[in-house]
Amino acid sequence: MRLSDKAYQLIRHKIITLELPPKTPIDEQALMQDLQLGRTPIREALQRLAAEGLVFLAPRRGMCVSEISITDLQKVFELRLVLEGFCARLAARRATEAQLAAMGALVRELDEVPDLDGRGLMAIDEQFHGLLYQAADNEFLDETLRRLHAQSFRIWHLVLDRIGSVREAMEQHIAIAEALEARDGDLAEALVQQHVSEFQREIKASL
Repeated sequence: MRLSDKAYQLIRHKIITLELPPKTPIDEQALMQDLQLGRTPIREALQRLAAEGLVFLAPRRGMCVSEISITDLQKVFELRLVLEGFCARLAARRATEAQLAAMGALVRELDEVPDLDGRGLMAIDEQFHGLLYQAADNEFLDETLRRLHAQSFRIWHLVLDRIGSVREAMEQHIAIAEALEARDGDLAEALVQQHVSEFQREIKASL
């Protein structure tokens, strides 16, 4: 992995999980020390994150973490509903056996995560959706969905303390993985859309 890719993944995770809260100024020196990486990969990572809308350049303040817009919630989920359903349909047809095996192994990890460990359960959700996007074998769709999912994740972390167990929502991934393995595009699409819709309702109810 290139150092800039490593920096991108680590900083992105900090932003998505709100370890770096909205409006926080980006301290390059602190990131260099924390991540044990040089200035160049940090800056390259920040440029990618700026292109994704997760950081922005503020006058007289430098680079800052972008705000979370609750008003954008409906727009984000409108796109996810359509695009993730389409992605699941493609994945049912294009996923490799290795990708299907990876998704199957991942959903089995749900048994090892306690019901009240919301962050642990959502970490599996993030990994599963990443595998799903890759399995569709369309890099443009993959990039778009990762950006949308990142925004959804930030909103989820914002309301984390107001949401109960997400166990039931996470176990929907089991049925999705089974539909993909059966190469049933219709069912995979329907299940993914149901998952996204219910997740949206859960977040909206907590706002």
